Amino acid sequence: MIQLKHIHHIAIICSDYEKSKRFYTEILGLEIVREVYRKERKSYKLDLALSGNYCIELFSFPNPPERPSRPEAQGLRHLAFAVENLDQTVSFLNSKNIDAEPIRVDEFTGKRFTFIADPDNLPIEFYEL
Repeated sequence: MIQLKHIHHIAIICSDYEKSKRFYTEILGLEIVREVYRKERKSYKLDLALSGNYCIELFSFPNPPERPSRPEAQGLRHLAFAVENLDQTVSFLNSKNIDAEPIRVDEFTGKRFTFIADPDNLPIEFYEL
């Protein structure tokens, strides 16, 4: 059996690099680990961390094709972040003109959660601890 240790990172391809970079760093507060421009690919690669843990690679490519994300398309369904206070999180997002879906309750855990969309309509979940 493979001995997996943890999830190393999630890779996201964005359509507007600067817009997505601002969203993930200024709105979600992820830390920039490294940013490189790969001239041969005409592509940026932004390595991001959460609480010092490397977690997301944000890529830009010229003219990436759109990926359907709803309703329930194949592939990565969403990216989820744990938060201490969901009401405070939603209030902050609203102050940045980001609309959250109505808060729901996980029927199995009783925990509250909601979704927003990143600049490319990738579903982002906030799950209250």
